[in-house]
Amino acid sequence: MSKLNDKVAIVTGASKGIGASIARHLADEGAAVVVNYASSKESADHLVAEIIRRGGKAITVQANVAKQADIERLFSEAKRAFGRLDILVNNAGIYESSPLEGVTEEHFHKQFDLNVLGPLLATKEAIKHFGPAGGSVINISSIASTLTPANFSVYSATKAAVDAVTRSLAKELGPRNIRVNAISPGVVETEGLHAAGMAEGDFRKQLEAQIPLGRIGQTEDVAPAAVFLASEEAAWITGETLRVAGGLR
Repeated sequence: MSKLNDKVAIVTGASKGIGASIARHLADEGAAVVVNYASSKESADHLVAEIIRRGGKAITVQANVAKQADIERLFSEAKRAFGRLDILVNNAGIYESSPLEGVTEEHFHKQFDLNVLGPLLATKEAIKHFGPAGGSVINISSIASTLTPANFSVYSATKAAVDAVTRSLAKELGPRNIRVNAISPGVVETEGLHAAGMAEGDFRKQLEAQIPLGRIGQTEDVAPAAVFLASEEAAWITGETLRVAGGLR
């Protein structure tokens, strides 16, 4: 039997990259998946079509998860489509680098609103929809929270905040049988990494030389961790941040 039969999951920022892979893996394990996207409708539609082609259930819902009204609509449409909610993956996020001289209010709030406020608001809404059996919340953090690379002070701070939020909410929501965990991926090859020019050439070679397992990650390296944390196999795990980084520290 699949690990997530009859479960319903919302994955935010799921049109591309790690989020898309998580949505695909959850669906492969039997979950009905709500693929949330902010602007990449074509990619989200393509992913849903793929999941359905493979025998799964999925819908797309557009929403900016940094906005309360959009979040309420996202969860309402999920409930209307599938009737329940069991899993929330807070994957939507953004990263921008900047030296200290370039940090502005806009640079700060753009990342904190989506990376920190977004998961808080989404989790706040999710607990209204989880049933008596509780639910699983999975936050996508980053090794930047502890690796703290130069020129990523704001981004690293958002992910450190995600780690802290994870631990705090695990204590707050545990009595309701709602588990809250995080995944902290290392450097993963995604569309964003290519767009930043960090996925090839000398930069990649230098980076992979620092990784004990000798390569940057693929989205498929991260997604199984989300399946595990969402499943009953992790029924006594909460407040944890699972590092998936090839040994990079």
